[in-house]
Amino acid sequence: MAEKLFTEFPPVSTSEWEEVIKKDLKGADYEKKLVWRTIDGFSVRPYYRAEDLAGLKYAGKHPGEFPFIRGTRQDNEWFIHESICCRDNDFARANREARLLLEKGVESLGFHIDEDRVITTGDFATLLEGIAIETVPVHFCGCCIRTSESLDNFLRYVDTTNADKDEVKAFFDFAPVSVLTRKGHFCEEKAFNRLAECIRAAAPYRNIRVIAIDGFIFNSCGASSTQELAYSISEGSEYLSRLSEMGLPVELIAGKMYFKFGVGSSYFMEIAKFRAARMLWANVVNNYGCNCKCAEKMVVCATTSEYNQTVYDSYVNMLRGTTEAMSAAIAGVDYMEVTPFDASFRVPNDFSNRIARNVQNILKEEARFNKVTDPGAGSYYIEMLTEKIADAAWDMFRKTEEEGGFIANFKAGKIQSEIKAVSEKKDKNAATRRETILGTNQYPNFIEKASDEITKDIVSRDIPTVMGKRVETHACHRADNVEPLRPYRVAQEFEALRLATDRSGKEPKAFMLTFGNLAMCRARAQFSSNFFAVAGIRITDNNRFESIEEGVKAAIASKAEIVVACSSDDEYAAAVPEIARLLGDKAILVVAGEPACKEELQGKGISNFISVKSNVLETLRDYQAKLGIKPL
Repeated sequence: MAEKLFTEFPPVSTSEWEEVIKKDLKGADYEKKLVWRTIDGFSVRPYYRAEDLAGLKYAGKHPGEFPFIRGTRQDNEWFIHESICCRDNDFARANREARLLLEKGVESLGFHIDEDRVITTGDFATLLEGIAIETVPVHFCGCCIRTSESLDNFLRYVDTTNADKDEVKAFFDFAPVSVLTRKGHFCEEKAFNRLAECIRAAAPYRNIRVIAIDGFIFNSCGASSTQELAYSISEGSEYLSRLSEMGLPVELIAGKMYFKFGVGSSYFMEIAKFRAARMLWANVVNNYGCNCKCAEKMVVCATTSEYNQTVYDSYVNMLRGTTEAMSAAIAGVDYMEVTPFDASFRVPNDFSNRIARNVQNILKEEARFNKVTDPGAGSYYIEMLTEKIADAAWDMFRKTEEEGGFIANFKAGKIQSEIKAVSEKKDKNAATRRETILGTNQYPNFIEKASDEITKDIVSRDIPTVMGKRVETHACHRADNVEPLRPYRVAQEFEALRLATDRSGKEPKAFMLTFGNLAMCRARAQFSSNFFAVAGIRITDNNRFESIEEGVKAAIASKAEIVVACSSDDEYAAAVPEIARLLGDKAILVVAGEPACKEELQGKGISNFISVKSNVLETLRDYQAKLGIKPL
């Protein structure tokens, strides 16, 4: 850039660009056609230029510089993380699994342990035998929810190894506020007192962190990227405020925190989210009077989304996980775990775990994503997205703080309400196909039928499952209980719809009766085939019939329960009533499109129409009812 390589080309002003765009739009509304309105309500323009970056406060910062918008390090190395379930508290088996994973490219290990279990020093010795804790970060999930004894025992174990205290990297998810969000209650005073004890105990160990900020739960409940960021920052601020009032230094508190985020499917938005997260958190910690730059650095553990995963056409989850991992890598996270493609309906097997692990290996070893720090820097689009999401999240954070902080807002139900409002928008967008869930609400696999692994529990939003297994919950009758957050997958309602067909014992068929204009009849046949296949209805497509009579005869012979008239609007007024007469009551007649003659056709008893304006989910439920298929 310093050599001015493009000076031979004359500059083009923004006004000149805009004039060309307006001309190309041919009178169409610029705002509706080209300006993206995010689910949080802020607008994103179709392009940005250097002049747009002029007012950005942190433009031009280098990696490792406050407020760490470009990363907390001079490199872009991250740890490839994988979790292990310590089933039946069999620590020896978990150790064997962990050591095998280290041979396969894993660089950071997570151990999920029963929350009621106190891990003894001997347990840690068994679990971590042969694992160099000075080079391999270890994460312990669940074991510190109710007690700090496990942490004390781990520190005793570390002392027995003669490891360098400053080099040991360990994470304990002592997260009392997360207990509130997931269960609806927690013993507030007792929990914060125990947390303070944990911080004091871990103080001599620079890289042992004990406060987990669980942003992943917000992602899993359908929150927007802005909400996930704002509420995570607010939760972290709650810890800073409460624990500093108990006499702990801000530097120590912040240095013992780490953030767990989900990675959604909005590629550039997720890159911007992580860049904005570091910037906002650094400013929050700084405003608490922190005098240590290291404590202002956010440690980010990212996991690709479970909210986006599907059980039908599940191999698409590999693509979702890959693009999400790319977002996180470009944004410069510290730890990353790719959710296996089959985690939504079963315990992941060796193949799915290997694929998930190798996504990161490829990003590092072949795509070389770890060789460039913050490659998005200087991109006008990413820089502006970062600024916009940071502004929106900061406004949301300040509002939460002004209303008493995270805990007060959660107990009042405000946070749950705000997240629900956004998740309902997402659900509606999916139901109307304004948002595509590939292989589920759009472009389904026509011949797929659910395996025995797919059960009602897995596709039900009312029954929580983890890795395909139902999670038993117990009703809480505490007087101070509030509504917890309830994770779900956005595809579940569509999956329940299709599973109802698969388990009905029927194989309903939809016949595409194509006639007239070839281009229109084929386009509408393809649309209608996708439409009905979403519910697991078998499709009989046809190129084009020479006459209506020929088409109806073939439809009756196919014994299809649904016949879809597919042609141009001009031909529907005369043809559809004739099709209805010839078809009689042998099948349900559906018209593909919203023709100008719709009211006229309705006056003649034609009542079924499908189009891009249809609510696919509700419409298909109606057709299932007509076919005698009961909901699950």
